Amino acid sequence: MRHCGGLAEVLRRHGPAYLASHQLPAAKAKVWRAILGCRTAALGGHVETCDSCGTTRHVYHSCRNRHCPQCQTRAKEAWLAQRRRELLPVPYFHLVFTLPHDLNGLIGIAPRAIYETLFGAVAATLTEFAANPRWLGGTPAFSLVLHTWKQDLGRHVHVHALVAGGALSAAGEWRSAKRGFLFPVKALSQVFRGKFVAALTAARAHGHLAAAQAMDVRAWRALLDRLHAHDWVVYAKEPLGGPAQVLEYLGRYTHRVAISNERIVAVDDHAVRFRVRAQTSGATKRTLALPAATFIDRFLLHVLPKGFKRIRHYGILGPAGKVVKLAQARAALSVPAPDPVVVESVAAFMCRIDRAGWARCSHCGQGAFVPTAAIAPMPLRVPFSRGPP
Repeated sequence: MRHCGGLAEVLRRHGPAYLASHQLPAAKAKVWRAILGCRTAALGGHVETCDSCGTTRHVYHSCRNRHCPQCQTRAKEAWLAQRRRELLPVPYFHLVFTLPHDLNGLIGIAPRAIYETLFGAVAATLTEFAANPRWLGGTPAFSLVLHTWKQDLGRHVHVHALVAGGALSAAGEWRSAKRGFLFPVKALSQVFRGKFVAALTAARAHGHLAAAQAMDVRAWRALLDRLHAHDWVVYAKEPLGGPAQVLEYLGRYTHRVAISNERIVAVDDHAVRFRVRAQTSGATKRTLALPAATFIDRFLLHVLPKGFKRIRHYGILGPAGKVVKLAQARAALSVPAPDPVVVESVAAFMCRIDRAGWARCSHCGQGAFVPTAAIAPMPLRVPFSRGPP
């Protein structure tokens, strides 16, 4: 077993055998092709030449697919730049809403419907609690991020919620959360479960959940019984600090993919080894080995439906009226509007993070690389056996 080049190498090495026995829907085939082609001749690029010594290098384009481990840094930075204009000078709270694994089978058949129901239930729960005068009595500001995995790449569907510690009242006043406390998590859990199950039941009754339509009445009732048999736990973390800490924290979750290349440590003809979090607090990370086909199966579980938005904003941050509501919140908090954000060029961004002297010539150490010629793409030929869209 040898060190591997990440997810793309797993697909290159084990892809032909996997595809010989598996049909991929169009959305998953597109992700597969993007990861294989990312930063290779398949996508084209350009030749760069040192303006001092004449050394050349080939730079290939990124795929920019949201499931690709190589393409998230730029997207995350741009997203966080936008969020900097929206943060309020208040504590922020991190909550996690998780679906029971009893729903995993249904999720596998109808992911879009379940994910939409999950977003709706979480948003309605937080909005209802914020509107209650007992807690805040106003319109909240929160963002939701969908994750569908756990460390071993098994299905574990949950939503991370970043919630401002307060709400804007109808009278334009800012009502702050109690110090160190937002909403009671036990009550949140019960309301969340009720809203989700009610929405799921309504979707089936109106024929909007095709997968559940195939379940007979007995199987459906059995599923509902299992969903009510145990508590749905909403996890609440300690309140976060100022805006800088909030952004640093949020960046860990927004553009994370199911597995990063750094976690994949080795691959051989049969298995993939990757790092997972330790099972006990304080212990070092451990390494898990999976058969290659199982690893690929698990990774593909987390390809989102086409066009599905996994990051959404609500309340004051909702798309409708955000500019007006944010201005009202800032006025209530007596803080000025942020300075306009100047969008960075790619070169400025790369220079800022200084990835090993991105533009500096590694040969002479004096000159800088400048584009001198284009490289035409050479599309991949992958023998997909197409499944449903």
